[in-house]
Parts: sequence; C-alpha cells; structure tokens
Amino acid sequence: MAFAFEKLLVYQKAVDFADQICAKSENFPRGYGFLVDQLNRAALSIAANIAEGNGRFTAPDRRNFFGISRGSAQECVPLLELALRRKLLTPEEHGIFKSQLEEISRMLAGLIKGVENRQS
Repeated sequence: MAFAFEKLLVYQKAVDFADQICAKSENFPRGYGFLVDQLNRAALSIAANIAEGNGRFTAPDRRNFFGISRGSAQECVPLLELALRRKLLTPEEHGIFKSQLEEISRMLAGLIKGVENRQS
C-alpha cells in the first residue's frame, strides 16, 4: 500500500531532485565535504518534509511542514551557486537544478495555499 504523499507530483519531483543532487555531489573533489553534506541534507529535506507534513492531522501542522520544505528548496539556491562558482557544476547543470527548484517551490506554494483554503 502506497502512502498518499507518494502520489503527489511535487513529492516525486523532490525525490528526483534529491537523487540527482546525490549523484552529482558524489563526484565533488575532496575538501568539499561541507558543501556535499549541506546540499544533500537540504535537497532531501524537501521531500522528507512533504512526507512528514502530509502525515500530520491538523492543517496548521501540514502548512508548517510544507513551509519548511519550501525553505529547504530555497536553501539549495546559494549552495548551488557556490558549487557553480567553485566550478563543481557547469552553468548548464546549475541552470537545470535551479529550474527544478523553481518548479518545486511553485508547487509547494500551491500546496500551502491549498491547505490554507481548505482551512478557511
């Protein structure tokens, strides 16, 4: 039996994003462990907080976790920028990742708005 959140497109995109970040950051050279760790944690946190929020019973709790998820997506932006500046990502890779984050952020904003609308 699948969990309800697994059917959410935003959750699926967030897991795909985290997987792509993990795969790419495996190849970062030694000395960038701090960046690998922070970027992987932030990327995984997007999907993890969608899942946790979906498991909450009250609308304010769900909204809070979806907001945390959106914050994690925003957190990835400066980390990707640093990876670009350090030449750990190509401009094309950076653009693709950033575009994915923009889409996920928009979807999360819609999810948050939906919770707020059902609440009122």
